[in-house]
Amino acid sequence: MNFLLQKGSLSNGNLVAVKVLSELKGNGEDFISEVASVSRTSHVNIATLVGFCLEGRRRALIYEFMPNGSLEKFIYGRGSSSINQLGWEKLHQISIGIARGLEYLHKGCTTRILHFDIKPHNILLDQDFCPKISDFGLAKLFLEKRSMISVSCMRGTPGYIAPELLSRNFGQVSHKSDVYSYGMMILEMVGGRRNVETEVNHTSEIYFPHWIYNKVELQEEQLGLHGIVSDEENEMARKMIIVGLWCIQTNPVNRPAITKVLEMLEGSLELLEIPPKPYMCSPQRSVDLSTS
Repeated sequence: MNFLLQKGSLSNGNLVAVKVLSELKGNGEDFISEVASVSRTSHVNIATLVGFCLEGRRRALIYEFMPNGSLEKFIYGRGSSSINQLGWEKLHQISIGIARGLEYLHKGCTTRILHFDIKPHNILLDQDFCPKISDFGLAKLFLEKRSMISVSCMRGTPGYIAPELLSRNFGQVSHKSDVYSYGMMILEMVGGRRNVETEVNHTSEIYFPHWIYNKVELQEEQLGLHGIVSDEENEMARKMIIVGLWCIQTNPVNRPAITKVLEMLEGSLELLEIPPKPYMCSPQRSVDLSTS
């Protein structure tokens, strides 16, 4: 769903973010899905829908304004001043806040919600850097208290899509699909980069989850990550890494539920076991046949 995001203000002076949809799928299913999903939520870690506009094929969603924008701009590029501004303690707090928001969607709502597009771009930060899950255009609601769910088409963003959404041979689609996307995002927060760097040539490509797994598995004290200056920060980073690696297990049965993720992030590092190495290889980029 393509959209334009603009800053606006209401008659009472409150600032809002206006999401104007430029393309509609079918009869506007994404628009309906987002309104239906967000209107059912009320949580500190979920973006608040203030209202929506519908006039013919012109449709817009009106959200509370987030002065710090998306998480995306704060985590890519470890050498930037923005990432230094956040620091490891704040990154750890943000990871916990996102997990709390997901736990609410999966368990706390009257109608359970699977988001299907958890990624840094869809995490907004308020003035205190409190994270808010946004963009529910791909979300799916289900009333039944069942763990598995059927979907008619693949949902999500390449790089964050759980394997079972690509092929049912990997397992059933469930709340664990959001956990996979969350794990990939947490590893990007730790690495300060996208998990596959598109700027490097194919032969020198380094898949960050495998690189960091090897360091954790070998019990290396220095993880080689930017900005770690204390034992406490090193512990936070290591905890986020182990949690992220559990979340991206290829078989959804081996991934923790989001409630367990919260318990791991808020608990002691000594209690965390290193997960098996995910056996899926680095996602392949498309080859430009015109230059082959």
